[in-house]
Amino acid sequence: MEPRHDRSSSNSGSSGSSSSRPSRRAFLGAAAAAGALAWVPVFRATAANAQATSSPPTNFPSSIPVYQQAYQNWAGMIVIDDVWTCAPTSATEVVTLANWAYANGYRLRAKGMSHGWSPIVLPAGSTGAGYVLLDTTQDLTAATITAATPATVTAQAGITMDNLTTALAAAGYGLCAIPAPGDITIGGALAINAHGSAIPATGETPLSGQTYGSLSNLILSLTAVVWDSATSQYALKTFQRDDPDIRAFLAHLGRAFLTEVTLQVAASQNIRCQSWVDISAADLFAPPATAGSNSLASYADGAGRIEAIWFPFTDTPWLKVWSIAPTKPALSVKVTSPYNYSFTNSVTTAENEFFDEVATGDTSGTPAFEASAMALVDTALVFTGTWDIWGQWPDVLLYVKPTTVRIVEAGFAVITSRANIQQVVSDFYTQYTTLLDTYSDAGEYPMNGPIEIRVTGLDQTADALVTGAQSPILSSVRPRPDEPGWDVAVWLDMGTLPVTAGFSAFYAQMEAWIWSHYTGSYATVRPEWSKAWACTSTAPWTNTTILGTTIPAAVSAGQASDDGWSTAVTILTGYDPNKVFSNPFLDTLFG
Repeated sequence: MEPRHDRSSSNSGSSGSSSSRPSRRAFLGAAAAAGALAWVPVFRATAANAQATSSPPTNFPSSIPVYQQAYQNWAGMIVIDDVWTCAPTSATEVVTLANWAYANGYRLRAKGMSHGWSPIVLPAGSTGAGYVLLDTTQDLTAATITAATPATVTAQAGITMDNLTTALAAAGYGLCAIPAPGDITIGGALAINAHGSAIPATGETPLSGQTYGSLSNLILSLTAVVWDSATSQYALKTFQRDDPDIRAFLAHLGRAFLTEVTLQVAASQNIRCQSWVDISAADLFAPPATAGSNSLASYADGAGRIEAIWFPFTDTPWLKVWSIAPTKPALSVKVTSPYNYSFTNSVTTAENEFFDEVATGDTSGTPAFEASAMALVDTALVFTGTWDIWGQWPDVLLYVKPTTVRIVEAGFAVITSRANIQQVVSDFYTQYTTLLDTYSDAGEYPMNGPIEIRVTGLDQTADALVTGAQSPILSSVRPRPDEPGWDVAVWLDMGTLPVTAGFSAFYAQMEAWIWSHYTGSYATVRPEWSKAWACTSTAPWTNTTILGTTIPAAVSAGQASDDGWSTAVTILTGYDPNKVFSNPFLDTLFG
């Protein structure tokens, strides 16, 4: 029996090279170990341990324990078995480590929860030689909430969103929108200007302290480890939001090391989330000329907070619609903890069998698998009583656990006007399904994960309750001063298992279309930094033209001559001229 939804109750080609994919053994081994693609480091070896595979870093500070540990990113596309790692206990120790690295020819990378795809920590193929990972999650986890105007939270970089949101909610404070997983650190989230899904609903009055843009737009101040030319040493420096240099640190893509941030926060809110599974993709993503009350734009207008999840080769997406609801609606089920969609955070036997087939190169079962995946959503929403839930904001907005399927996602932010939301999603859906059909007609199925579409506001400096607040240069959702009518970002994410043959070739074709289509007075595009972009048929993050030309041009477009990509590069390089906080991929990206 399917849930009955009363809308009136709402407030509203070619296969890629195997080198682009993790090995079958690594992928399936992770799946089998936890039943859901969770992963545990292979070992932890100290400098004195016989298991250590290389000599410890030269002249490493004796007061800081150092050990070898395996590193793996979210989807297992980057796996390094034995990187020297340490866990600084204070910001002062990070400074000590930076000065040691500079003096001894090493580089440092901040390591949080490794919940990301892009190679901003370490790139694929790295052995880890010459690097030390600094695990911020062990000790740099404090948070202090201050009741003032505005209310603020000062948090160390290693605190997870789970712990931060729990503390905020308990104190009566909240955030407008947040990423779905809670197992990410605030430092990692701010490095890539992580986001949720929210624009103002029709008639909604924003709360003081809110932003509908990314989390980076909430920053009032931050402390980073930077080069001090006067002493020729690294030191701590605190940047206020009105400091022009903060522009490059608000979203720095791993080219800096933040130890602490102060964010403004708003009052806590109760949220309702309704799931719709009976709206056809043809209606939800219809062209504007034929779109009706079931269009994605209509839901965005009515509630302001939406996410569409569509599995390839199925007819009806899973649409989540969040709305502000101070008191519990009669039909809603109250929830008091997050991660309520348990069926999305585990892997079934049938799914594991499909993963095994894909890993061996057989993707023919993709259409049937997608149909079963959506059928599971349909059934489980009813079975678990979660098709209409209500509770405090983090209990409703957090829903992705580490035990979910580890897919790779390509992601892009399309900056446009609110009036163009439906056109953006309709064009994307048409192109995506057309390309899917081209591949399937040839017997190829490179995409076996869902597309996810969300809509946010932009990083408007007026949201920051600071006079003279600076704009984050590298934010994917930075406004275009020359296009004041562009006020939203439509986030387009395309998921698939990372062992799937041909996925990067598919990504490359879709990416080329995205860059070329959303242009002119219609829209502009920027990468979603944590995801896959700059794709070739071989692998993501390898298209040198996109890395060296397209992305810098997209970041700079419409900005003042001293407020674009090159300015961010100059600022970050000036505060780390020795590239202690960099890696080969970032060296290429930033030039």
